[in-house]
Amino acid sequence: MKESAVKKIAVLTSGGDSPGMNAALRAVVRTANYYNIECYGVREGYNGLINDDFLKMGPRSVKNIINQGGTILKSARSVEFRTPEGRQKAYDNCVKYGVDALVCIGGDGTFTGAKIFNEEFGIRVIGVPGTIDNDIFGTDNTIGYDTALNTAMEAIDKVRDTATSHNRVFFVEVMGRDAGFIALNSGLATGALDILIPEKKDSMQDLFANFRKAEKTGKASSIVVVAEGEKLGSIYDLANQTKEEFPDYDIRVTILGHIQRGGSPSCADRVLASRLGYGAVVGLMEGKTNVMAGMRSNDMVYTPIEEAIKKHNEINKDLLLISEILAI
Repeated sequence: MKESAVKKIAVLTSGGDSPGMNAALRAVVRTANYYNIECYGVREGYNGLINDDFLKMGPRSVKNIINQGGTILKSARSVEFRTPEGRQKAYDNCVKYGVDALVCIGGDGTFTGAKIFNEEFGIRVIGVPGTIDNDIFGTDNTIGYDTALNTAMEAIDKVRDTATSHNRVFFVEVMGRDAGFIALNSGLATGALDILIPEKKDSMQDLFANFRKAEKTGKASSIVVVAEGEKLGSIYDLANQTKEEFPDYDIRVTILGHIQRGGSPSCADRVLASRLGYGAVVGLMEGKTNVMAGMRSNDMVYTPIEEAIKKHNEINKDLLLISEILAI
Protein backbone atom coordinates (compact mmCIF):
# COMPACT_ATOMS: atom_id res chain seq x y z
CA MET A 1 0.00 0.00 0.00
CA LYS A 2 1.31 3.48 -0.89
CA GLU A 3 2.01 6.05 1.83
CA SER A 4 -1.01 6.71 4.03
CA ALA A 5 -3.07 9.87 3.52
CA VAL A 6 -3.50 10.11 7.32
CA LYS A 7 -0.99 10.05 10.19
CA LYS A 8 -3.16 10.25 13.30
CA ILE A 9 -6.76 9.12 13.70
CA ALA A 10 -9.33 9.30 16.47
CA VAL A 11 -12.20 6.87 16.91
CA LEU A 12 -15.46 7.42 18.77
CA THR A 13 -18.76 5.68 19.40
CA SER A 14 -21.87 7.84 19.36
CA GLY A 15 -25.64 7.56 19.70
CA GLY A 16 -27.31 4.36 20.88
CA ASP A 17 -24.93 1.53 21.72
CA SER A 18 -25.05 -1.72 19.78
CA PRO A 19 -23.40 -5.13 20.33
CA GLY A 20 -20.20 -5.23 18.28
CA MET A 21 -19.13 -1.61 18.76
CA ASN A 22 -16.22 -2.84 20.87
CA ALA A 23 -15.22 -5.30 18.16
CA ALA A 24 -15.22 -2.44 15.63
CA LEU A 25 -13.16 -0.25 17.98
CA ARG A 26 -10.66 -3.09 18.43
CA ALA A 27 -10.35 -3.48 14.66
CA VAL A 28 -9.76 0.25 14.15
CA VAL A 29 -7.08 0.46 16.84
CA ARG A 30 -5.19 -2.65 15.79
CA THR A 31 -5.38 -1.90 12.07
CA ALA A 32 -4.03 1.58 12.73
CA ASN A 33 -1.21 0.08 14.80
CA TYR A 34 -0.39 -2.42 12.03
CA TYR A 35 0.05 0.43 9.56
CA ASN A 36 1.97 2.65 12.02
CA ILE A 37 -0.81 5.22 12.39
CA GLU A 38 -1.26 6.82 15.81
CA CYS A 39 -4.72 6.24 17.24
CA TYR A 40 -6.71 8.04 19.92
CA GLY A 41 -9.97 6.92 21.47
CA VAL A 42 -12.50 9.63 22.29
CA ARG A 43 -14.78 9.02 25.25
CA GLU A 44 -18.53 9.76 25.17
CA GLY A 45 -18.80 10.47 21.46
CA TYR A 46 -18.72 14.04 20.21
CA ASN A 47 -18.83 15.29 23.82
CA GLY A 48 -15.32 13.87 24.21
CA LEU A 49 -14.11 15.81 21.19
CA ILE A 50 -15.43 18.99 22.77
CA ASN A 51 -14.28 18.25 26.34
CA ASP A 52 -10.78 17.04 25.40
CA ASP A 53 -11.43 13.48 26.55
CA PHE A 54 -8.86 11.77 24.29
CA LEU A 55 -6.79 8.74 25.23
CA LYS A 56 -3.90 7.22 23.29
CA MET A 57 -4.73 3.65 22.29
CA GLY A 58 -2.64 0.70 21.22
CA PRO A 59 -3.15 -3.05 20.70
CA ARG A 60 -3.31 -3.78 24.45
CA SER A 61 -5.86 -1.00 25.00
CA VAL A 62 -8.47 -3.13 23.28
CA LYS A 63 -7.64 -6.58 24.65
CA ASN A 64 -10.50 -8.83 25.76
CA ILE A 65 -13.26 -6.57 24.43
CA ILE A 66 -14.30 -8.36 21.23
CA ASN A 67 -16.87 -10.37 23.20
CA GLN A 68 -18.26 -7.44 25.21
CA GLY A 69 -21.50 -5.64 24.43
CA GLY A 70 -21.85 -1.87 24.76
CA THR A 71 -18.81 0.33 24.22
CA ILE A 72 -15.76 0.82 26.45
CA LEU A 73 -15.46 4.38 25.08
CA LYS A 74 -18.99 5.14 26.33
CA SER A 75 -21.53 6.85 24.14
CA ALA A 76 -23.63 10.00 24.31
CA ARG A 77 -25.79 12.25 22.20
CA SER A 78 -24.11 15.64 22.13
CA VAL A 79 -26.30 18.74 22.15
CA GLU A 80 -23.28 21.07 22.15
CA PHE A 81 -21.83 19.48 19.00
CA ARG A 82 -24.91 20.66 17.13
CA THR A 83 -23.73 24.24 17.61
CA PRO A 84 -20.93 25.95 15.60
CA GLU A 85 -19.24 26.86 18.89
CA GLY A 86 -19.21 23.24 20.03
CA ARG A 87 -17.79 22.00 16.74
CA GLN A 88 -15.08 24.70 16.86
CA LYS A 89 -13.99 23.40 20.29
CA ALA A 90 -13.94 19.86 18.88
CA TYR A 91 -11.79 20.98 15.95
CA ASP A 92 -9.38 22.85 18.21
CA ASN A 93 -8.84 19.66 20.22
CA CYS A 94 -8.25 17.64 17.06
CA VAL A 95 -5.59 20.19 16.07
CA LYS A 96 -4.08 19.99 19.56
CA TYR A 97 -3.50 16.24 19.16
CA GLY A 98 -2.61 16.40 15.47
CA VAL A 99 -5.61 14.27 14.54
CA ASP A 100 -6.30 14.45 10.82
CA ALA A 101 -9.09 11.86 10.53
CA LEU A 102 -12.04 10.49 12.51
CA VAL A 103 -13.68 7.07 12.53
CA CYS A 104 -17.24 7.56 13.77
CA ILE A 105 -19.10 4.42 14.85
CA GLY A 106 -22.87 4.88 15.13
CA GLY A 107 -26.05 5.57 13.22
CA ASP A 108 -27.49 8.35 11.08
CA GLY A 109 -27.22 11.00 13.81
CA THR A 110 -23.54 10.17 14.24
CA PHE A 111 -23.01 10.34 10.48
CA THR A 112 -24.82 13.67 10.20
CA GLY A 113 -22.44 15.15 12.77
CA ALA A 114 -19.41 13.69 10.97
CA LYS A 115 -20.55 15.09 7.62
CA ILE A 116 -21.02 18.62 8.97
CA PHE A 117 -17.66 18.45 10.80
CA ASN A 118 -15.90 17.42 7.59
CA GLU A 119 -17.57 20.14 5.55
CA GLU A 120 -16.72 22.86 8.08
CA PHE A 121 -13.14 21.95 8.94
CA GLY A 122 -11.88 19.52 6.30
CA ILE A 123 -10.98 16.71 8.72
CA ARG A 124 -11.38 13.36 6.98
CA VAL A 125 -14.23 11.24 8.35
CA ILE A 126 -15.41 7.69 7.77
CA GLY A 127 -18.53 6.25 9.32
CA VAL A 128 -18.97 2.69 10.59
CA PRO A 129 -22.65 1.67 10.87
CA GLY A 130 -23.42 0.60 14.43
CA THR A 131 -27.16 0.38 15.15
CA ILE A 132 -29.47 -2.51 15.92
CA ASP A 133 -32.22 -1.14 13.65
CA ASN A 134 -30.41 -2.11 10.40
CA ASP A 135 -31.83 0.99 8.71
CA ILE A 136 -28.62 2.49 7.30
CA PHE A 137 -28.34 2.52 3.51
CA GLY A 138 -25.12 1.20 1.96
CA THR A 139 -24.64 -1.99 3.94
CA ASP A 140 -26.55 -5.27 4.02
CA ASN A 141 -26.33 -5.38 7.81
CA THR A 142 -25.39 -2.92 10.53
CA ILE A 143 -23.28 -3.83 13.56
CA GLY A 144 -25.51 -5.09 16.36
CA TYR A 145 -28.51 -6.04 14.24
CA ASP A 146 -27.83 -9.79 14.20
CA THR A 147 -27.32 -9.91 17.97
CA ALA A 148 -30.45 -7.86 18.68
CA LEU A 149 -32.45 -10.03 16.30
CA ASN A 150 -31.35 -13.21 18.08
CA THR A 151 -32.06 -11.64 21.48
CA ALA A 152 -35.59 -10.77 20.34
CA MET A 153 -36.13 -14.23 18.88
CA GLU A 154 -35.02 -15.99 22.05
CA ALA A 155 -37.25 -13.75 24.20
CA ILE A 156 -40.29 -14.33 21.97
CA ASP A 157 -39.65 -18.10 22.10
CA LYS A 158 -39.88 -17.87 25.88
CA VAL A 159 -43.06 -15.80 25.69
CA ARG A 160 -44.55 -18.44 23.37
CA ASP A 161 -44.07 -21.12 26.05
CA THR A 162 -46.34 -19.14 28.38
CA ALA A 163 -48.78 -18.28 25.60
CA THR A 164 -49.16 -21.94 24.69
CA SER A 165 -49.47 -23.10 28.31
CA HIS A 166 -52.32 -20.67 29.05
CA ASN A 167 -53.95 -20.25 25.61
CA ARG A 168 -53.05 -16.59 25.65
CA VAL A 169 -52.53 -13.90 23.03
CA PHE A 170 -49.31 -11.94 23.49
CA PHE A 171 -48.49 -8.63 21.89
CA VAL A 172 -44.70 -8.34 21.92
CA GLU A 173 -43.03 -5.00 21.16
CA VAL A 174 -39.53 -5.03 19.72
CA MET A 175 -37.24 -2.11 18.90
CA GLY A 176 -37.55 -0.30 15.59
CA ARG A 177 -38.59 3.33 15.83
CA ASP A 178 -38.57 3.89 12.08
CA ALA A 179 -37.69 0.45 10.73
CA GLY A 180 -39.32 -2.96 11.04
CA PHE A 181 -36.35 -5.23 10.33
CA ILE A 182 -36.17 -6.71 13.85
CA ALA A 183 -39.95 -7.15 14.03
CA LEU A 184 -40.27 -8.76 10.61
CA ASN A 185 -37.42 -11.20 10.96
CA SER A 186 -38.00 -12.13 14.60
CA GLY A 187 -41.72 -12.52 13.90
CA LEU A 188 -41.05 -14.81 10.94
CA ALA A 189 -38.51 -16.80 12.95
CA THR A 190 -40.92 -17.33 15.86
CA GLY A 191 -44.10 -18.06 13.91
CA ALA A 192 -45.97 -14.88 14.82
CA LEU A 193 -49.62 -14.67 13.82
CA ASP A 194 -49.11 -11.08 12.64
CA ILE A 195 -46.22 -8.62 12.34
CA LEU A 196 -46.91 -4.90 12.54
CA ILE A 197 -44.19 -2.60 11.18
CA PRO A 198 -43.93 1.08 10.16
CA GLU A 199 -43.15 0.27 6.50
CA LYS A 200 -46.46 -1.44 5.79
CA LYS A 201 -49.98 -0.07 5.95
CA ASP A 202 -51.54 -2.07 8.77
CA SER A 203 -55.16 -1.98 9.92
CA MET A 204 -56.98 -3.32 12.94
CA GLN A 205 -59.49 -5.01 10.65
CA ASP A 206 -56.69 -6.99 8.97
CA LEU A 207 -55.38 -7.97 12.39
CA PHE A 208 -58.85 -9.07 13.53
CA ALA A 209 -59.28 -11.06 10.32
CA ASN A 210 -56.05 -12.93 11.08
CA PHE A 211 -57.32 -13.78 14.56
CA ARG A 212 -60.58 -15.13 13.10
CA LYS A 213 -58.67 -17.16 10.53
CA ALA A 214 -56.52 -18.59 13.33
CA GLU A 215 -59.62 -19.54 15.32
CA LYS A 216 -60.98 -21.51 12.36
CA THR A 217 -57.75 -23.53 12.10
CA GLY A 218 -57.90 -24.37 15.80
CA LYS A 219 -55.15 -22.05 16.98
CA ALA A 220 -55.51 -21.54 20.74
CA SER A 221 -52.64 -19.11 21.37
CA SER A 222 -50.98 -16.43 19.29
CA ILE A 223 -48.06 -14.02 19.18
CA VAL A 224 -48.29 -10.61 17.50
CA VAL A 225 -44.93 -8.88 17.04
CA VAL A 226 -45.07 -5.08 16.92
CA ALA A 227 -42.28 -2.66 16.01
CA GLU A 228 -42.14 0.27 18.45
CA GLY A 229 -42.66 2.69 15.56
CA GLU A 230 -45.89 1.05 14.38
CA LYS A 231 -48.22 3.79 13.18
CA LEU A 232 -51.52 2.18 14.26
CA GLY A 233 -50.88 3.13 17.85
CA SER A 234 -49.07 2.01 20.98
CA ILE A 235 -48.90 -1.67 21.77
CA TYR A 236 -51.32 -1.10 24.67
CA ASP A 237 -53.82 0.56 22.32
CA LEU A 238 -53.59 -2.40 19.96
CA ALA A 239 -54.09 -4.89 22.81
CA ASN A 240 -57.07 -2.93 24.20
CA GLN A 241 -58.79 -2.71 20.81
CA THR A 242 -58.28 -6.43 20.30
CA LYS A 243 -59.77 -7.13 23.74
CA GLU A 244 -62.85 -5.09 22.80
CA GLU A 245 -63.26 -7.10 19.60
CA PHE A 246 -62.53 -10.46 21.28
CA PRO A 247 -63.63 -10.16 24.94
CA ASP A 248 -62.92 -13.84 25.63
CA TYR A 249 -59.23 -13.55 24.71
CA ASP A 250 -56.67 -13.63 27.51
CA ILE A 251 -54.35 -10.90 26.25
CA ARG A 252 -50.93 -9.89 27.60
CA VAL A 253 -48.39 -7.26 26.53
CA THR A 254 -44.61 -7.67 26.67
CA ILE A 255 -42.14 -4.91 25.78
CA LEU A 256 -38.63 -6.26 25.24
CA GLY A 257 -36.99 -2.82 25.38
CA HIS A 258 -33.30 -2.31 25.95
CA ILE A 259 -32.38 -5.95 26.50
CA GLN A 260 -32.15 -5.99 22.70
CA ARG A 261 -29.30 -3.48 22.76
CA GLY A 262 -27.12 -5.38 25.21
CA GLY A 263 -25.32 -8.67 25.44
CA SER A 264 -22.30 -10.33 23.93
CA PRO A 265 -22.24 -9.82 20.14
CA SER A 266 -22.95 -12.78 17.89
CA CYS A 267 -20.26 -14.30 15.67
CA ALA A 268 -21.77 -12.53 12.66
CA ASP A 269 -21.59 -9.14 14.41
CA ARG A 270 -18.02 -9.69 15.59
CA VAL A 271 -16.87 -10.57 12.08
CA LEU A 272 -18.82 -7.70 10.49
CA ALA A 273 -17.46 -5.20 13.02
CA SER A 274 -13.90 -6.44 12.48
CA ARG A 275 -14.19 -6.09 8.72
CA LEU A 276 -15.77 -2.64 8.87
CA GLY A 277 -13.27 -1.32 11.44
CA TYR A 278 -10.43 -2.51 9.23
CA GLY A 279 -12.16 -1.07 6.15
CA ALA A 280 -12.56 2.34 7.81
CA VAL A 281 -8.84 2.68 8.51
CA VAL A 282 -7.82 1.42 5.06
CA GLY A 283 -10.33 3.79 3.46
CA LEU A 284 -8.79 6.76 5.29
CA MET A 285 -5.31 5.65 4.29
CA GLU A 286 -6.44 5.62 0.66
CA GLY A 287 -7.68 9.21 0.96
CA LYS A 288 -11.41 8.51 1.25
CA THR A 289 -13.54 10.87 3.30
CA ASN A 290 -17.18 11.65 4.07
CA VAL A 291 -18.11 8.05 3.32
CA MET A 292 -19.39 5.06 5.29
CA ALA A 293 -17.74 1.64 5.22
CA GLY A 294 -20.28 -1.12 4.58
CA MET A 295 -20.64 -4.71 3.36
CA ARG A 296 -22.75 -5.54 0.30
CA SER A 297 -22.89 -9.08 -1.06
CA ASN A 298 -19.91 -9.84 1.21
CA ASP A 299 -17.75 -7.12 -0.39
CA MET A 300 -16.42 -3.96 1.25
CA VAL A 301 -18.06 -0.84 -0.20
CA TYR A 302 -17.88 2.87 0.59
CA THR A 303 -21.10 4.89 0.40
CA PRO A 304 -21.24 8.70 0.60
CA ILE A 305 -22.46 9.61 4.08
CA GLU A 306 -25.14 11.83 2.57
CA GLU A 307 -26.64 8.80 0.79
CA ALA A 308 -26.35 6.62 3.89
CA ILE A 309 -28.34 9.23 5.83
CA LYS A 310 -31.00 10.08 3.25
CA LYS A 311 -31.76 6.61 1.88
CA HIS A 312 -32.93 3.59 3.86
CA ASN A 313 -32.73 -0.14 3.37
CA GLU A 314 -36.05 -1.49 2.16
CA ILE A 315 -38.05 -4.26 3.76
CA ASN A 316 -38.05 -7.51 1.81
CA LYS A 317 -41.67 -7.89 0.69
CA ASP A 318 -41.20 -11.61 0.08
CA LEU A 319 -40.60 -12.02 3.82
CA LEU A 320 -43.90 -10.30 4.55
CA LEU A 321 -45.73 -12.73 2.26
CA ILE A 322 -43.89 -15.74 3.68
CA SER A 323 -44.74 -14.70 7.24
CA GLU A 324 -48.44 -14.47 6.32
CA ILE A 325 -48.47 -17.85 4.57
CA LEU A 326 -46.66 -19.66 7.40
CA ALA A 327 -48.72 -18.09 10.21
CA ILE A 328 -51.85 -20.09 9.34
